[in-house]
Amino acid sequence: MSFRLERLVYESTATGTTESILNLATILATSQRNNDRDGLTGALAAHRDRYIQVIEGPAQALDDLLRRLESDPRHRDIVLFGREPITVRLFSHWTMASAMITPTQGAALDSLVDHDDLTPERVIRILLDALNSAQFTEHREAVGKSG
Repeated sequence: MSFRLERLVYESTATGTTESILNLATILATSQRNNDRDGLTGALAAHRDRYIQVIEGPAQALDDLLRRLESDPRHRDIVLFGREPITVRLFSHWTMASAMITPTQGAALDSLVDHDDLTPERVIRILLDALNSAQFTEHREAVGKSG
C-alpha cells in the first residue's frame, strides 16, 4: 500500500514562553514519539513566542496531526502557510528536529514575520539552514575534541 506524501508548513502562537527549555523538550519528546509512530518527519523552531514547523508524511497522518494540534493547549492561532504533495522528504532524518535559530536566522524570520512574507519555501530554507549549521557545529566540535 502506498501513501501519498505531503508537506505542510504552519506557525502558531505559544501559550507559554518559547524561551523555556523544559517546554520545548516536552514538545519535542512528544512529537518525536508520535511522529515515529505515524511516519512523520520534520523540524520545529520556537521563535518570538511562536512555533514554526515543517512536517512531512502521509496525508492521513497529517490530517490526524492537525486535529491534535487544534486541541493542544500549548499553542493557539494555527496559521497554515502551505500544504503540498511531495515526492521527496527534505527532513527525512528527523522525526522532529529542533532547529536552533541563530541570530542571523532569527533576523531573517523576524523580517519575514514582520512583513507578512512568511512563505513555505522561506521557512523550509531557514529551518534547513539552521539544522545544517547545527550539524556542522556538532561535527566541528567533535573533530576538535578528538584532535
